[in-house]
This record gives sequence, C-alpha cells and structure tokens, in this order.
Amino acid sequence: MHVLITGADGFVGAALVQRLVQAPRDGAGQGGWRFTLVDRHFRTVPPSRGHRHYIGSFADPVLLQSLSEDPPQQVFHLASMPGALAEREPEAGLQANLLDTVQLFEHLAKLARQGRMPPPRVVLASSVAVHGALGAGPVDEDLLPQPQLSYGTHKWMSELLLADYARRGELDGCSLRLPGIVARPATESGHGSAFMSQIFHALREGRSYECPVSPEATAWWMSLPCCLDNLLHAASLRGPALPASRCWQLPVLCLPVSQVIEAIAQHLGRPAGTLIRHRPDPRIESLFGSQPLLHTPRAEAAGFRHDGSVQGLVARVLATGL
Repeated sequence: MHVLITGADGFVGAALVQRLVQAPRDGAGQGGWRFTLVDRHFRTVPPSRGHRHYIGSFADPVLLQSLSEDPPQQVFHLASMPGALAEREPEAGLQANLLDTVQLFEHLAKLARQGRMPPPRVVLASSVAVHGALGAGPVDEDLLPQPQLSYGTHKWMSELLLADYARRGELDGCSLRLPGIVARPATESGHGSAFMSQIFHALREGRSYECPVSPEATAWWMSLPCCLDNLLHAASLRGPALPASRCWQLPVLCLPVSQVIEAIAQHLGRPAGTLIRHRPDPRIESLFGSQPLLHTPRAEAAGFRHDGSVQGLVARVLATGL
C-alpha cells in the first residue's frame, strides 16, 4: 500500500509515520507499505527504506506528477499553517491551508476520474477552530461552524470540498476535527492554543510559565497517542460507516486548565502553585479557553475515543517524553 502523508515531519505527522512503520503490515497488500512523506523540511523523520521524502509544498507540480505515476491508496493530509501565524500572514495562510489543499484534492480526484486508481481514502486533519468562540454550551455534533479565524474558515471549506468529492465518488474522504493535541514541542509557535502544551513543558522542567488563560478556563484536550488512534481508525472505516458530511467531531476531554495543572503536578510530585501564573488574554480565552461540554454520541458509536480521564491524558502525554 502506498501512503501519502503531508506535514510528515510535524508534531503529529512524525509520530504517525513512526506508528505506521512499527505497525503490523497485515492488509497492506502484496507490495507491503510504501510512504511518500511531504514537508517543508525534515528534521525528525530520517531517510529510511520504503520512505520517499519530498521537501516542498504538497501542491508542487513535481510531486503531483510523481503521484500520477505512482498513485497513493491512502492519504493523511496533516499539513497546515498554524492559526495565529495564518492571521499574521493571511496570503500565506490562504495558500497553505486552502488553495494548495484544493490543488491536491483535485489532482487525486482527476486520477480517479481517469480510472488510473480507485478513489483513495483521504483523512483530513481539520480542527475545532471551525467553531470559533462558543457559548456556555453544551454543544453537540450538529453545531453549525462559525469560525473566527481564517484558519478555521479554511479548514471548514476543506471539509466541505472533501465531502463533495466523496459524494461524486472521486475521493473516499473523511475529516476529523482535532482539538488541542498535547504536548506540542516547546519551541513550536503560531498556535493560539500553545498554552495547553506549554503547561506540560513548564511543570516537567520545573520552570515558571505565564499562562494566557485563567485557571477556570475550559479547553478540549487530547494526547498525541489518542490522536493517532483516531486518525488510524478513520483510515480503516468503510464508506457505509461514514456520515454524509464525511466529517467527525471527535470525542474530547473538556477540562478546566486548573484541573490539568493539578493532575500534572500530582503525576510529577511537584507543586504547581509557584510555577504557573495566570495572566488572561481575552481573545485567547474566548477562542481556546471557553469551550463547553461536547456531546459526540455518533463519533463514539463509530469507534472514536478520547483519553478517558484527566489522569489518563496526563499519563499518556508525559509517557511520550515531550
């Protein structure tokens, strides 16, 4: 099986590559697993047999031509420009998060229309940023997106586009609205939800951190291992199990920041009160620290999962080594 992964050297992408490489190869087909890994640079995922590294945009004509010659059966589209950075650089954000995605999807769909390959399963990493600021809630899976960042707008448009290709039978698409995945690298910037990861890094290292949301701020949390589980589950679902929207709002843990801080401190055996100071930024808190309870019975019935508990979340995050 030929698997294309965009954003393959990023936080989620590099971990997904490692998980797939280590996974049993059953069901991969007679030729086994082969990977085309695409990113702007490769610092994490080393060259390896069975990996083809492509440095550049996932919409580069050279890459698209190679996909014409060797079409993928499975695609994980993870690449994006983070929301805060896309707000500061709107033209670059539009290109990276929407226009290049349109070009990639159309190229893959064209190959299917021409009969050069069956419609590939495409798993799109969307985002809870499609919702924008939310009320007191609770909310459910039928909540109409109202994005307040260009990033969220582009993700929603990409969801709709992928669903339309699926309706036409040209791509076997599925979008997952990911919450804050923790803990991203401490040096990673551009994410408005970066505080969710920085809390883990600060407490683990025993250093102080000024948190831009209040202790009672609530956010939607998911560990990296749980995120990978859900991405791979999405890739395994067959068409009849997918909704017409081809989009899943994933189950999440909705937790106050104070509860997560306390759970990390207890796990590490380290007091948190002297390390984490709160200086709320109203915009960050409204978008990433005011998320209500979320009911996702359809996603749970389809087999998607959250981390189970705050203790489970913290244990899985800290076990990854940050």
